Amino acid sequence: MKQAYWGMAMTAAALVLTASPVWADGLAVTLGGGWDGVKIPSGQQCTLDGGNGATPPMTLSGLPDGTTKVTVAFNDRDYPPLSSNGGHGVIAFPVTPVSGSADIPAVPGLSSSLPGGAEVVSAARSSGDYASPGYLPPCSGGDRHAYWATVTAVAADGAALSSTTVELGRW
Repeated sequence: MKQAYWGMAMTAAALVLTASPVWADGLAVTLGGGWDGVKIPSGQQCTLDGGNGATPPMTLSGLPDGTTKVTVAFNDRDYPPLSSNGGHGVIAFPVTPVSGSADIPAVPGLSSSLPGGAEVVSAARSSGDYASPGYLPPCSGGDRHAYWATVTAVAADGAALSSTTVELGRW
């Protein structure tokens, strides 16, 4: 019995010591503005697809102490050049969490001029007619691409405190 316990304890200790980075439990994202994580709302596509898209507004909960901003990296899972690391742009939002929660507003796509202190961390990696100086709204022509985002809580020194992913929907 003691050997089994000792073995489990050593395994648990090894997992704790090798886990990096350690994320705070419970960072959660609730989409607003008609975004349901299943289908991209009508009109939230790029202008080439007849829309005037903006990022989804989000309510965040479980933000760790020390969070001063949140970055959101937008991606298209079905188009490899824009499928990860903010292929559709990375936007930073200043936050002052209250009881670990904060709301981040929608910001316009295809623009580097953003309201409320939001800023472009990195522009979409798209080019040509699809180029954007900031967030590129879904622009797959309705080919049922899956869009998703990585939401990261960031401290004043730039350290990532917690991160989660959220499905935005298909277009």
